[in-house]
Amino acid sequence: MEKIQMQGVPETMLQTLYARAAYSKKRKAKFCDDKAVEIVSHMDYDFSLAEKDAMMSKGVIARTILLDRMVGDFIGEDPKGTVINIACGLDTRVYRLKTLPSVRWYNLDLPETIEVRRLFLTENGRISMIAKSAMDESWAAEIEEWSGRTLVIVEGLVMYLSQEDVKQILSIISNRFRRVEVIMETMNPWGIKNMKEKSIEATKARFTWGIRSGKELERISPEYIWVRDVSLVEGMKAIMPVYHLFGWIPAVKNISNKLVVLRKE
Repeated sequence: MEKIQMQGVPETMLQTLYARAAYSKKRKAKFCDDKAVEIVSHMDYDFSLAEKDAMMSKGVIARTILLDRMVGDFIGEDPKGTVINIACGLDTRVYRLKTLPSVRWYNLDLPETIEVRRLFLTENGRISMIAKSAMDESWAAEIEEWSGRTLVIVEGLVMYLSQEDVKQILSIISNRFRRVEVIMETMNPWGIKNMKEKSIEATKARFTWGIRSGKELERISPEYIWVRDVSLVEGMKAIMPVYHLFGWIPAVKNISNKLVVLRKE
């Protein structure tokens, strides 16, 4: 058993890890994250708050279902592409999707986070880790592009940052890659002020930045074209059928987190 002690935003990766592991044990789960189950079983950490935090868990499961689908579609369309997972934490999507051997995958996070990741996952070759902040432009030089396009995933991060931080991350990506697609999870400003997830608050991480629509990112980073917003309501429909009845209501769709798709050609 590995004893884990973290605090702040990096610790939130433990809550999301547990949510995926616990859900994967359900009989009718929409995905099975065997790696998450294995890591949780070898981790000495108090998951009691995550276990009781239904709001956090459902959000994590909904975005996992959607992102697995979206990233899977990208790989299917461009099997020689490069995927960069910013703020990867203990994300295991690269294993869950059983990505093609022609895909190059980078998991990027803070040094203290990557140190924990290395306790449970050995990654090299076509799947590798970069121990740097997303706002440190030097990480981009470590990416070896293959012949296909590049996809950058930014999941569960920007709601803890400032607008200037988000602009800097997008600028680093834009300066490095000629053809790139970005999938970024964002929160609504209402959610920033009013959403309370007990397991996340216990880490002392705080939500700080949100936007109503991904279209706003064209103003912040004009080098990108906004493609679409995918509300997490679409993922909630897969696990809670009642969302088929009221998920279409604008207030519900708008308040929910979104997966914003941006593109630079």
